[in-house]
Amino acid sequence: MSLRIENKVCLITGAGSGIGEAIAKRYAQEGAQLILTDINEDAVIKVAESIKAKYDVKIIAYKQDVVDEQGWLELVNKANDVFERIDVLVNNAGIAIPGDLENTSLSDWKKTHEVNCEGTFLGCQAVTTVMKETGGSIINISSIEGIVGERNTLAYNSSKGAVRTFTKSMALHCAHHRYGIRVNSVHPGFVQTPLVVNALANLSPEEAEQMLTRVLMNIPLGEMGTVEDIANGCLFLASDESRYMTGSELVMDGGYICR
Repeated sequence: MSLRIENKVCLITGAGSGIGEAIAKRYAQEGAQLILTDINEDAVIKVAESIKAKYDVKIIAYKQDVVDEQGWLELVNKANDVFERIDVLVNNAGIAIPGDLENTSLSDWKKTHEVNCEGTFLGCQAVTTVMKETGGSIINISSIEGIVGERNTLAYNSSKGAVRTFTKSMALHCAHHRYGIRVNSVHPGFVQTPLVVNALANLSPEEAEQMLTRVLMNIPLGEMGTVEDIANGCLFLASDESRYMTGSELVMDGGYICR
């Protein structure tokens, strides 16, 4: 049986933990060659080593701050030198700083948008310089919080909403120029990740319990998702099976926002 993304060169940001780590492992299972990055160098190297020990794929890992424009250009040039192309970009790196309208500082607002929005923009712009020669797939990790609102995640809502509509604009741009680049967004619901765990930890115990209870009650499938669930969706978008999808939103939330 053939592997679904065999020999595709895939660049994944925020690959040191959570959804990014799960995507990297799932892609390796299906034969991809990997470029993994994370701001936590030790974490992403550990993930890369664990994959190397299990799968026969070419893989390199780098420390990366996704808001560093020059760093993006250097990373893409290195990746292109090593692999001679980039077939898939997964813009996964992101942060969430809880806060409502009256308790979100301007610095938290700016930091959230810098990482989640500008990091995605810079990655797409840098990778397009090489991907437009061969075509490929860009997957921007947004969130259901980019579609519906949440009182205590004001800046995160705004940033992920921006990623959602940016994805559509870029999809139109690439289609207009016939670059052969598909651009889609993925919208996870409540998933068991360090980001979610840390967000709950920043609330008071009472608020965290109330939020978790409310979330589970509002998921029709009755449980939070796993990082593997999201990785499977990203595998589909990286593969040629999704060749006719661009500018689309892949919502993976157990039915949370369908009501």
